[in-house]
Amino acid sequence: MAGRSLQVSVVAADHEVWSGAATQVIARTVEGEIGILAGHEPMLAILATGEVRVTTTGGEKVTAKADDGFLSVENDTVTVVAGNASLVK
Repeated sequence: MAGRSLQVSVVAADHEVWSGAATQVIARTVEGEIGILAGHEPMLAILATGEVRVTTTGGEKVTAKADDGFLSVENDTVTVVAGNASLVK
């Protein structure tokens, strides 16, 4: 949806890994990879071990490795909660 963005938070059990505005989030769930854009229907998914890839509104690519957890989407807000997560350099 033109002009809209996502507010994204990627958090581990004990710290915030990354948060900010984004145009797209791609994450690996137990049912496969999912892509999320603004206007996505509300959902809750269980994460599989893998990468969470975020494209910021400025076009930067941010990648985090996430193990065990969940991803929720509601009202253009994406929250990724993982037992263990870290930015990939």
